[in-house]
This record gives sequence, C-alpha cells and structure tokens, in this order.
Amino acid sequence: MKLSSLVVCLSLAVPVTAPAASKEIQELQRDVALLQQQLRDLQSSQDKNFAAVTELARQSIDAANRANTGVAVVTANLEKTLEALRNSTTAPLAAVNSRLNDTSSDLRELHQAVADQAASLARMQQTLSDIKDLVKSMQAPVAPPPGQAPAGGAAPSGPPMPAGDLYQAALGDYQGGRFDLAMQGFNDYLKYYPTEALAPNCQFYIGMLDYQARKYEQAVTDFDNVLEHYTRNPKTDEATLYKGRALLQIPGRRTEGATTFRQLIKDSPKTDPARAACEELKNLGMNCAVPGATRAPAKRKKG
Repeated sequence: MKLSSLVVCLSLAVPVTAPAASKEIQELQRDVALLQQQLRDLQSSQDKNFAAVTELARQSIDAANRANTGVAVVTANLEKTLEALRNSTTAPLAAVNSRLNDTSSDLRELHQAVADQAASLARMQQTLSDIKDLVKSMQAPVAPPPGQAPAGGAAPSGPPMPAGDLYQAALGDYQGGRFDLAMQGFNDYLKYYPTEALAPNCQFYIGMLDYQARKYEQAVTDFDNVLEHYTRNPKTDEATLYKGRALLQIPGRRTEGATTFRQLIKDSPKTDPARAACEELKNLGMNCAVPGATRAPAKRKKG
C-alpha cells in the first residue's frame, strides 16, 4: 500500500510539459494500477490464509481440551474401577489366607500324629523283637542254680543266673526305671555271656542308659560297640539312629550326626529307624527322601 501511494505521488509531481511523455506516464500509471491490484490480491490471500490457520489452531485447541477432558474422565473411571476391585477382592483374599493358615495348621497336626504313630509302631516292633530274643535265649541250656557247687566240689565261679534269666531281669529293671540295676545286669550279661545272641541287645541298652543320662560321649562309644563288635543284629539300625542323635547333642559333631543318619537311610532305607533318621535330617533343615514302607530289621547270627 505504501508503494502504490508513493508511485501516485511521483506521477502527480512530474509536470506534464511534453506530449511525448504523456504516453509513458499513462503506461506507468497502468503498471502502478496493476501492481496495486496484485498487492490487494496478495493481501486478501494472506488474510484468508491467516484466518484459515487461526481456525485450525482454534480447532486444535478445542480438540486438545476435549482430549484432556476425556483422559480425565477415563482416569477417574479407572480409579473408581480399581478401588471397587480392591474392595471386592480384599475380603475373599483374607478368607483364602485364613483357610490356608488353617490348612497348614491341620497338616502340621497330621504330620505330628503320623510321627507319633510311627514312634508307637517302632516301640511295638522293639518290644516284639525283645520278646523274640528272650524266647530264643530261654532255649539255652539251664546253668546250675547259684551257690550249688559243680561236680568235684569246687566253688562256683560262673554267672549268677542263666543268660535268659539274667537278660530278662536286666530288661525288667530297665523298663521299670531301675536304671542302676539294669546297667549292672546288662554288664553282667556281657561279662558272662559275651558271645550269646542277646549280647548286642545288652550293649544297646547300656548305650540307651548313658544316652538317657545325657552322657552323650559315652553313649556314642556304647553304640559304636554294638556296630563294631557284632555282625549285623536286631539292634544295628537302632544303635545307628541313637548314635546320630547322641552326636547331635555334642558341640561340633552335628555334621557327624547327619552323616550317621544318611548312612542308616542308605543301608536300611525301608526300616522305621531310617524314617526317624529322615525326620531328624529334616529338623536340621536338610533334604531327605522319605523312606518307603517299614519292615522288620533282618536278623543274623553272630559270626
């Protein structure tokens, strides 16, 4: 617009002094008019483009505002849904946790009951084994009564009573809690009948008396005597089990105890002592495969 005004002013300022210049001035005016028209068209185009851009910007702002509103609505709905979900699942989860705790407690009680039953069966089996051993020992020849001199008139220097009677008396003292008399009776049996069938039993009960008296070092030695001085016998597995238990009570020998339990499980995997050894390992936090069905320990005569 300023350029067109300047052209007009210049054209008016030039004096029309010559007819020859008139034509040139007219052409110049025509060019100026054409230029002015082009400027007006350009200005109009720019105004339209600016209006279009402004409208697009306004629409974009409106769309952004609507999008923000939609996001806020979705967020609010999502929060409400999550809150409702939390509220609806909290009580059921608490009930499930409670039932799981009750089930765990029931399983512990069942495990304890099974362990108690296994211990009862082991005691019953031990009693039956002792009865069988006693019956076998009573079949031995009867010795002369105490105080009766043998042929030739020599003073008696043998045992105070037959092997079966001596063992039965010592076992009765053990079961009746007369531990001093039981210890004496078992030692007498080993003194007078060291090679009889019930000698391993006597040595085992000597170990049990020391174990119950908390003489764990001596008990380990006693149970080793059962395992080392006799071939495999009815007390081999139990002696191994209680040797391991005695080792656990001695500071610094827990590893030996665990090794003893594992050896028992390896040698006699289907016996009650092996099951008890497995439970001992679990109590120590060690892995142990539960042995299979129980069986009575194999009996062998002393070689």
